[in-house]
Amino acid sequence: MSPFSHVIGVDDAPFPRAHRGDVPIVGVAFAGTRLEGVLSSKVRRDGANATDALVSMISRSRFAAHTRLVMMEGIALAGFNVVDVHDLAERLGMAVLVVSKREPNIPAVRHALLEKVPGGARKWKLIEKAGAMDPCADLFIQRAGLSMEEATAVIRRLAVHGRLPEPVRVAHLVASALAVPGATLSSRGELRRPG
Repeated sequence: MSPFSHVIGVDDAPFPRAHRGDVPIVGVAFAGTRLEGVLSSKVRRDGANATDALVSMISRSRFAAHTRLVMMEGIALAGFNVVDVHDLAERLGMAVLVVSKREPNIPAVRHALLEKVPGGARKWKLIEKAGAMDPCADLFIQRAGLSMEEATAVIRRLAVHGRLPEPVRVAHLVASALAVPGATLSSRGELRRPG
């Protein structure tokens, strides 16, 4: 059995560009490819409480004792509320895997944080601390507490309906149901993320 058979995937709800304040987040607990339960919390739009909120949401859940991996699509929630992946891994005693379908435009992220986001310099340091996003299993990843080989194996095992692993894919679907009023739909009828 894989050491990462129990995983919690995390995502945030869509919100309108003008929204200020809290944004719902969800966690979906998986045992293998089976959904076991759903967690919820909230974080501040462009705030600094994402790591604390995830620690609280996950550690207080009934799934904490069995979970060995937290998986996220992207390193930030609710805009630029950046997660300290190494601190999250240490405080929970779990590995953390950040996945992305595309390699991020790091110069654009750095510019946005340092020029447009309050507290952006501190947030940029968290992104630097997490390390570069490495190609892995047709995705790009950042990781804490697991090797590249372990990350590859867990992605391949859990990506059963496309490139994204089920915990991340399902977290996105559930979070979409909690959209902040005013979030807009794309031409395909999906909730659109703020740009």
